[in-house]
Amino acid sequence: MVARIIAGVATSHIPAVGAAWDNGKTEEPYWQPVFAGFERSKEWIAEVKPDVCIVVYNDHMSAFSLEIVPTFAIGCAAEFPIADEGWGPRPVPPVKGHPELASHLVQSLVLDEFDITIVNKMAVDHGLTVPLTLMFGQPKEWPCPVIPLAVNVVVYPVPTGHRCYRLGQAIRKAVGSFDQNLRVVIFGTGGMSHQLQGPRAGLINRPFDTRFLDNLTKDPEANVGIPHLEYLREAGSEGIEMVMWLIMRGACIASITCRRRTPRSATSSWKTSHLMRTVEHEDLRGRTRRLRSETSRCAEAHLRR
Repeated sequence: MVARIIAGVATSHIPAVGAAWDNGKTEEPYWQPVFAGFERSKEWIAEVKPDVCIVVYNDHMSAFSLEIVPTFAIGCAAEFPIADEGWGPRPVPPVKGHPELASHLVQSLVLDEFDITIVNKMAVDHGLTVPLTLMFGQPKEWPCPVIPLAVNVVVYPVPTGHRCYRLGQAIRKAVGSFDQNLRVVIFGTGGMSHQLQGPRAGLINRPFDTRFLDNLTKDPEANVGIPHLEYLREAGSEGIEMVMWLIMRGACIASITCRRRTPRSATSSWKTSHLMRTVEHEDLRGRTRRLRSETSRCAEAHLRR
């Protein structure tokens, strides 16, 4: 038996969502619709029971800085501490790694002509921990090892959607050549249309987001071809994070269908708002192929009116 990618998850990683959980605000009227939208996701991943999760995210100047900006970096350590992002580390468990699979990924990807930065020591921030919280809650220990895959979507030039999609395909190939029987779930994280500064702060482009989400299942190549300038124009300065979803999508099977999508909810009084979505893809080796999607609209607490 060999390892295999059985599912993909795509979700935002809004830091305020982590803060809401950490401060016991999940049942408040403002936040309750957001967390309620993830209950089905939590039930689903509890059924899937992954042995390892690969989490594609972007570091927010916690592990890296402007001095060193790797395009693609894989964490190969046995454990990753929680970063202090200015108000203390989140009260979540440290993240256990899977050095054997991570090292195998690096070797396979480099031989596949992807230049991967090897990281043997780094802290992980909300970009990685918030998606884990949304899918697993806040256990005393995370239920499985996690391999962080950090992508530069902060400092231009950032990788293209095409490059990210092909990286996902190479990851699927690499996982499938690892000689341990592991069920692997890959996360693509980052916000959809949003902008955190300037006259367009608070931007949400619902038609663009909906089209991207539709094509994620029925025509991923259409998303792969979106150029950087279109992301900037249509999705805002931070919308480029969506290319990380394409790594997840490239790592999944070619043919998947949309099974369910819940409506978005909850407008807000925050100045900076964010569209949060969760999409799950599952491939159980020919037995089932399904997509569940859960979407909810929530606020990001960077700036108040």
